[in-house]
Amino acid sequence: MFTGIIEELGTVAGMEKQRDGARIRISASVVTSDAAEGESIAVNGVCLTALDVRKDSFAADVSGETLRRSTLGSLGPGSRVNLERAVTPATRLGGHIVQGHVDARGAFLGAVAEGDFWTVKIGYPKEIGQYLVFKGSVSVEGISLTIASLSNEHFEIAVIPKTWEVTNLSALKEGDEVNLEADVIAKYVERMMEYRTGKAPVKEAITMAQVEELLGG
Repeated sequence: MFTGIIEELGTVAGMEKQRDGARIRISASVVTSDAAEGESIAVNGVCLTALDVRKDSFAADVSGETLRRSTLGSLGPGSRVNLERAVTPATRLGGHIVQGHVDARGAFLGAVAEGDFWTVKIGYPKEIGQYLVFKGSVSVEGISLTIASLSNEHFEIAVIPKTWEVTNLSALKEGDEVNLEADVIAKYVERMMEYRTGKAPVKEAITMAQVEELLGG
């Protein structure tokens, strides 16, 4: 589990294609300082198992499913990636619960500077629309962010100077794909509603009335 608070901006040192997958090596120094082989590190919001951990880099095997669902397959030597180690029992939950299980690819639609802050627009596919709410949490490239504006096709997020500086958001170009992970709490509520009603399809959007009924309101 992760919090979506990025610890380091790493660099892809190499990507070796394998049968229905790939092995990626990432140059980094902060997340490797106390990492052991087998531990989890989020790379652009994708939970990967660290292998061959060195002082200045680590490797990870990426399955074909992960390559297809996320943007990791489009990375190459020199690509900048957001890195975060898994939480510990003493970690402050500064963001929200991020599993590192990417739901879909979105699209970077642009960013507008407003003083020292940035308003970033992200397009999203229909299948995750029911999990997004105004002022709710969403993970973009592994970054815990709050939805400041929401439409049926895109959402906007307000990015503080520190986040703009230490993540790869500032390097994105219009049209670039990004990894999206919706808040897991919304997924559990939807699944409970399916069983509670016995009729709600998994992908059907739920109503506030149904949520209140589920919670005993």
